[in-house]
This record gives sequence, structure tokens and C-alpha cells, in this order.
Amino acid sequence: MIIEEDALQGSTFKDISIKEMHTIEAIGMYRVHTTSEVAKKLAITAGTLTVSVNNLVKKGYVERIRSETDRRVVKLGLTKKGRLLYRLHDKFHRDMVKETVVGMKKEEAEVLIKGLRNLHGFLDEIKNNL
Repeated sequence: MIIEEDALQGSTFKDISIKEMHTIEAIGMYRVHTTSEVAKKLAITAGTLTVSVNNLVKKGYVERIRSETDRRVVKLGLTKKGRLLYRLHDKFHRDMVKETVVGMKKEEAEVLIKGLRNLHGFLDEIKNNL
């Protein structure tokens, strides 16, 4: 995560921390989500998320969208600037994965992928039991 944050700081998005980047990632590109949904994805409280979202709104990455049918419901979406950052961060991850399998035989890459899926499942199980 330190390398990831350093990469952000070396980009045109110097005003974003890695925690804020993960909030942007949890909000996602194509749908709007309630604060409860995003907080659950990040395994944080709604209050903690609110602090992060307030900063991201001020910086122009996130927007709050009130429901037309129920004005009490607030959903979160990315602005154009937020979607650009999301795509750049996604590319960073895709490039990282590509570099990881460079020079590997297909079978070696498949074993690595299987191991990583197993690790992901293990970590998800731990997270769900917390």
C-alpha cells in the first residue's frame, strides 16, 4: 500500500490518500451506492465514511445524489474527475498483474492465479467472521 500511495503522490492526483482511493474504488464507476453499502464494502462505520466522503466531495471526486422518491436517501457517485482517477488506479492494478506473470508459462500463471484465489477466499472468510 505504501508503493501504491507513492504512485498516487507522484501522479497528478497528489491530493488523494490511499484510504480515499479505496473509498473511490468502493463507490465504483457505473452505479451509485448508498453510504451504507459503501461503508459495508470498506468494513468501516458510516461515520468514518462520512468524513472521507466530505473530503472527496470538497476535492471534486465524489458527489452526493439525493433520491427523487425519498429525499432522505443519499447515494454516492463519482464525478468525471473521480471516474478518471478510478480508471487510472484500475490500470495500475492491471499493469501490476501483467508484470507479475511476465515470463511465466501458462501453467505457472494458472497455479499462481489459483493460489491467489485461495488467499482471497481465506481473507474474505476472515473478514466476514469479524
